[in-house]
Amino acid sequence: MAADCEFSSFSSQSEESSPNKVQSEESSSSEVRNWLELPSDVTCLILKKLGTVEILTSAQRICKLWWKLCKDPAIWRTIDLSDLGYSWDTNYDPEVVARNAIDRSCGELVDINIEYFGSDGLMEYITARTSNLKRLRLVSCCISDEGLSDAAEKLPLLEDLEISLCSFTRESLEVVGRCCPRLRTLKYNKRGYRRPRVECDEEALAIAGCMPELRYLQFFGNKLTNDGLQAILDGCPHLEYLDLRQCFNITLPEDLGRKCAERLKTLRRPDDPTDDYEFHAQNLGGSASDEHYDYDDDDDDIGFSSDEYYNYDYDYDYNSSDGGDLGPWFSD
Repeated sequence: MAADCEFSSFSSQSEESSPNKVQSEESSSSEVRNWLELPSDVTCLILKKLGTVEILTSAQRICKLWWKLCKDPAIWRTIDLSDLGYSWDTNYDPEVVARNAIDRSCGELVDINIEYFGSDGLMEYITARTSNLKRLRLVSCCISDEGLSDAAEKLPLLEDLEISLCSFTRESLEVVGRCCPRLRTLKYNKRGYRRPRVECDEEALAIAGCMPELRYLQFFGNKLTNDGLQAILDGCPHLEYLDLRQCFNITLPEDLGRKCAERLKTLRRPDDPTDDYEFHAQNLGGSASDEHYDYDDDDDDIGFSSDEYYNYDYDYDYNSSDGGDLGPWFSD
């Protein structure tokens, strides 16, 4: 009898706890999110947070839905290729990645960032596929004066241009100014040198003569003089922000300093701190010449575009001259 009571008690407890257990399991199951049920626009926002390489090599292969969304031109309106050309452990050509991303923009590209690679051919590829570009960032690229000039002629809507650690002539900057009348922001950055004191106002005069609508000018490490600065102030009447850090030929005599204070909302002086500057900003001087330190693509012995540093597998490489296959990483 005792055994029957004990069994009855156990059975009763099991019956009472069973519904709770089922509810708990159902509750736990309902808390598991199905990411595929997210609205497409939300998923696209998430995908935009990934880098170009991550999308092309990983995200688009998660499922059919993501494969489809990763082909949406809206995702490729902004293309950030920062550090792609600076990576030594990749098995793909940065220009292959860039061209594939540009193709997916379907003419809607408005903003592109290219760092530590890039050529005249890539600039031509960009301008052949969009005339809507508003922002262009070039860092340590192998682009010639002719390449920049030809690109500028096809980018009438350009508003924001950065050229850092590259060298261009006055003539190419003048072409940019004439062909890009909407240009409001220019960052033209080099390295600063205290010695030897080489003076050159050519780039400053190009800006003063051809970019009257500038609001923001970062001129880091330039060799302009007080005369060049005066020309910029006269030729760019709408200028609000001027960064002259490490422009060591600038002395800002009282009258010129007063004019800067009256005209500009923000002035970064030659000796101001460089903590917030993105690139290495060590002051160079001594007996070494500027030409020794100035970055010159023609003297590049690192070989960013050299095949030996990329360990290509030519069975899968992209031959841009004949429109060959992009290989397993980027194939559609």
